[in-house]
Amino acid sequence: MTDALRVVSIGGGTGLSALLTGLKRYVRPREEGDPWLDITAVVTVTDDGGSSGRLRREFDVLPPGDIRNCMVALAEDGAFLSRLFQYRFQSGRGLKGHSFGNLFLTALTHITGDFPDAVRQSAEVLKIAGRIFPSTAANVRLSAVLADGSVVDGETRIGRSSQRIRRLRLEPRGARPLPETLEAIAQADLITIGPGSLYTSLIPNLLVSGIPKAIRESKALKACFVNLMSQPGETTDFTAADHLSELLKHGGAGLIDCAIVNTSNLSSTIRKRYAAEAAVPVENDLAVIRALGIEVLEAELLGKPWHGRERRNKVRHDAAAIASVAMELAQRGRAIRTAGTPDSKPVRQRKTAMRQTGK
Repeated sequence: MTDALRVVSIGGGTGLSALLTGLKRYVRPREEGDPWLDITAVVTVTDDGGSSGRLRREFDVLPPGDIRNCMVALAEDGAFLSRLFQYRFQSGRGLKGHSFGNLFLTALTHITGDFPDAVRQSAEVLKIAGRIFPSTAANVRLSAVLADGSVVDGETRIGRSSQRIRRLRLEPRGARPLPETLEAIAQADLITIGPGSLYTSLIPNLLVSGIPKAIRESKALKACFVNLMSQPGETTDFTAADHLSELLKHGGAGLIDCAIVNTSNLSSTIRKRYAAEAAVPVENDLAVIRALGIEVLEAELLGKPWHGRERRNKVRHDAAAIASVAMELAQRGRAIRTAGTPDSKPVRQRKTAMRQTGK
């Protein structure tokens, strides 16, 4: 196979956007012999808060926010239209809080009569470096059964819950993915899940009928980028293995071949600030992960505290670092698909530090 490596990235929120931002630089090879890439993003559509939630309730459209962020992540660097899509109105009756990109996608959905088609046409306007598909075209909502047996409806309320989540489900049930999504999964060299909010960005994609089965049956290498920090309420006290176990519980065994965990240290200042919000770094319980039958890869994945001229107060994955790991795994996935054996080794070694710690 001499064509582009094929990566399907599944998720939502800022985590998926970070990975896509990093992967974008590999779409066109920089030098002869460098790998090049074909990207497909599969994005959750259960958001019911903020601008997306308001548009969803008022215009009966799928929430555009996460897809808008992915479009901007894959758009050409410094493009004027990318800045325009992220512009958020600070005032104006009915406009305050809305982003231009959300309004654009909503208007185009009404013109075309089809949200996935509106996404495709928006992608053409932005000349994005890949394809973006909503995980389903059905207007679904997220529901959670909590530890005490009570049921909470809506992504926003679920994210604010102080109780442990026992199980997630989509309503109405039986939502199907786009045929293009299933085709991309079947042809992928690498399928990534995460990083992103476990219950509101990652698992909702696995509740769409047909997606987990397609992932399990794909010959691609399946990798999960484990989150850097726990989220208060949603994943309080969750270890890396806890995150993975929840993905397997909702998506089935065979969903994940390897997990990528962070080894970068957080400063004491950042730790204290997050601790005040009841959030801590996710513990890398490597032996437990391996007991799940999942290979572990360790790498320094923490983004720098400075972003441009402004100091960033949030812990985020470094886009270039996670994309570099993904590219190495995509090459490994291509080798596995070509050789037809799970023992195939990576095509070439990464230049950045990544350590395999067993299976």
